[in-house]
Amino acid sequence: MQKWVRSWMRCDSGLVESWGMLLSSLASRSVRFQIESADRALSQGRLDSALRIAHDFVERVITQPLCTSQVLASRDFDALCMRIGKLAFAQLQSSRIKDPWPDRPDRPLVVYLLTKWQRSGGHSRLVLDFIKAQPDKLHLVLATGLSGRSDVGYFQELMDGSGSVRFVCAPRADLAGKLAWVQSVLIGSRAEHVHLLNHHQDSVAVAALVPELGLAGSFWHHGDHHLSLGVHMPHLAHVDLHPMGYHCCRDELGIDNRYLPLTFRDQGLVQWDSEFESRGVLTTATVARSNKIEIPYYVSYLEVIPQILKQTGGRHIHIGKLTPWALRRMRSIMHKLGVPPDRLVYLDWTPSVWRSMQEHKVDVYLASFPYGAGLTLIEVMGAGVPVIMHQHIYSRVLSSLELAYPEAFSWSDPALLMNHLVGLTPERLRAERQLARAHYEKYHSAVALQAFLASPGETEIAVPDLAEGFRPRMDEWAAWVETQVGWSKMLYRWAYRFARSVRMKLY
Repeated sequence: MQKWVRSWMRCDSGLVESWGMLLSSLASRSVRFQIESADRALSQGRLDSALRIAHDFVERVITQPLCTSQVLASRDFDALCMRIGKLAFAQLQSSRIKDPWPDRPDRPLVVYLLTKWQRSGGHSRLVLDFIKAQPDKLHLVLATGLSGRSDVGYFQELMDGSGSVRFVCAPRADLAGKLAWVQSVLIGSRAEHVHLLNHHQDSVAVAALVPELGLAGSFWHHGDHHLSLGVHMPHLAHVDLHPMGYHCCRDELGIDNRYLPLTFRDQGLVQWDSEFESRGVLTTATVARSNKIEIPYYVSYLEVIPQILKQTGGRHIHIGKLTPWALRRMRSIMHKLGVPPDRLVYLDWTPSVWRSMQEHKVDVYLASFPYGAGLTLIEVMGAGVPVIMHQHIYSRVLSSLELAYPEAFSWSDPALLMNHLVGLTPERLRAERQLARAHYEKYHSAVALQAFLASPGETEIAVPDLAEGFRPRMDEWAAWVETQVGWSKMLYRWAYRFARSVRMKLY
């Protein structure tokens, strides 16, 4: 008996110790613990460590599907970035401050501070709109490079030798080195205004733009479906680009924000002979990269599109780079359903979504899911193409219903989507073409952007109300959550995060 009691006590002691280690491990992941760790690093002058703590925290959150559109901001980490930026500014040597454009003409300069320039990024197109709307000014695009290499060649091709636009990327260095470089360039630029369009986890960009620089600035909340650094920056004008984000930031996060609708330069209407009207062949389209549709979700884009092709007998245009696995998956399902392979047209990129909709004579656009693409939707409606929206199981932001015309069909059950597509008529599509174009002209033409940039402190734009038809499906959310907690999902997330960390270190 005594032997058994001693054995049990040793076992019990081991369990207590293990439980204590687990609790300690969990505590070390808390926001409070990480902020304290970063502040200790700052007190020792280790700015790179503090920046990396903020970066890595956001990186973990945005690669955890359960947090998507649930966790949007962190006051504590934004305040940490401000402390880092102020300390870096105090340590900045005057000898490092250099004008990034010493031979520039005597004209006002606008700076766009972003993480990287990419040809398919919505924020990149937003910057282009800003540049085109202000032809009388100089424009300097700064990239920190924290998320990989910028597509500089494509940027230069777009600018076509324009003497009023210049692109500069931070040199390869640790995060503290990049921060010092960005602040030195910002100071030397003597910019009229700095537009901050950082990727979610870019602690360098957010820390760089501190009040001590004495520069007027705006934070453009484009990465609004994930936790993003920079949301709580009271010295910057906070601008939301759609009604869902505006109401969320104002009503739920308590931010004194501004609203500017997503805009796109009008590229005109083109009339085409629809195969649907003449032969009943429906042409659908979706524009999205893998980061918007190859996402764990209760319904898969890769499975829905083959089913649509089977039901409608039509064709589908997909624009946006997908992984080889995703393409094989779609074509495999098409083969099983007896759908000819040529009914799926795959383009990894297009210079103009607007023109592509017209060139391929698209009858109806299917908004991407589970993540929507706001600026793409604006282009599609401007081209006069009807849209079909997806109601996300829990998120208004990811549903984007408020960006479409109110009469647009929306779905959450794939069976309802199939029934709607099969029941479409030429008359309905003609009516919706007019609705789509009218909605673009009323809310999203470039006129609003030009007025805003001309007098950002005075232009007030009415914010549309939230859509009444949004109905969260929390039972589906619960069922989906249960599938995300297994070992295989954890291993996948670890591998994905490791790959992203390697990419970051390369630049």
